[in-house]
Amino acid sequence: MNVRQKYRRFVCSLLGFGIVGLSVCSLAAVRAQIPSRMQVSDAGELPELFHNAFDRLITKEIAAGESVSQETEQSWKMMEVGETLNDSTVPETYKIMYRLFGKIPLKMVTVSVVPRKQVYVGGTPIGIYLRTDGVMVVETASIHSEDGSDCCPAENIVKSGDYIKSVNGVETNTKERLVECISSCGGEDLVLTVDRAGEQINLKVHPVMDEDGVYKAGIWVRNDTQGIGTLTYIDENGNFGALGHGISDIDTGELLDISGGILYNADVISIIKGSQGVPGELAGVIHYSEGYKIGEIEENRKDGIYGRTIGFPAMSEKMQLYETAYKQEVEQGPATILCSVDGACKEYEVDIREIRLNGSDVNKGMVIEVTDPELLELTGGIVQGMSGSPILQNGRIVGAVTHVFVQDAKKGYGIFVESMLGH
Repeated sequence: MNVRQKYRRFVCSLLGFGIVGLSVCSLAAVRAQIPSRMQVSDAGELPELFHNAFDRLITKEIAAGESVSQETEQSWKMMEVGETLNDSTVPETYKIMYRLFGKIPLKMVTVSVVPRKQVYVGGTPIGIYLRTDGVMVVETASIHSEDGSDCCPAENIVKSGDYIKSVNGVETNTKERLVECISSCGGEDLVLTVDRAGEQINLKVHPVMDEDGVYKAGIWVRNDTQGIGTLTYIDENGNFGALGHGISDIDTGELLDISGGILYNADVISIIKGSQGVPGELAGVIHYSEGYKIGEIEENRKDGIYGRTIGFPAMSEKMQLYETAYKQEVEQGPATILCSVDGACKEYEVDIREIRLNGSDVNKGMVIEVTDPELLELTGGIVQGMSGSPILQNGRIVGAVTHVFVQDAKKGYGIFVESMLGH
């Protein structure tokens, strides 16, 4: 074998390994985009995933499982793709095997049959007031004591993110009550019962008297927070969902553990445009009075804040009812967001650039880009306060805006409405 033949064989081998490697990587990438679980409205439904020509290369079939009888499985397999089976005897869950070219297994997907919901879409600004479940520790600090020395009684005892539930068995729901318990200790040790990452523990702290003659423990705390966001939806039972992401403490970055809260009407009074590296925001006023309450907040979760509305029938009359979309029904391309940035609730054009059906971060299910000239002129794109703005596509609500790209205000993330409804 001459040198030329050896060189040709070497090049062909490299090319072959490259093709195999590329094929394996491509296959892994496709598998990564397919969710492990999906919801459908009808038993036996075999949904498409990519909404493009690639779907033609993928076959779908009902896979046998413990909850699916052989007779039911065979009847499903006889259906054409896109048909559904309405039968009260079919199970609430089944499995679909997706294959490439009918041969290469891609993924087994667990499918749950969940009736399609309708919700009243929001888009209006809301004022949020949250009460923490206990008094949250922000940080510890030094105290200038009466003898002129500096000390920190709580250092290395309490931690940032702890929730103080009681002092010597006395419940402390507010920072004022905590201060009262510490200042009246008479120099005696105090036992703080705290919630740390879901576990209740007792901690002993010895307060010291400061230069003003007041006993202190050197703990910075917070028991409430407030802000402005956007209402996403109200369901037909008067339950609301908003923001599309949870509320975290500004100092600790941890999701706030709340005992409750109030939703108020709010008005946007000015807009601060974002610039590269600095997100913009909607500046507003929250109407903290009884007549402006619109809901009671019951949950603060990673995927949003939730609770019940006050005066739901009157509120629903001003809102439009939309069907909700399952995440696999969301398509890349044109959509709109509903928000209030200039005093009126309007739809603005956006483009869904990327869909992450199997993403690990529930708040980043899709990437959107603002394309509407009017909204770009008003805000420069997505700004703080627009979180929760409903995303609409093909006559359905598909999700809500969650975050802005700090380096490019025209772009941001969205959460699937399916994730919010399944909280």
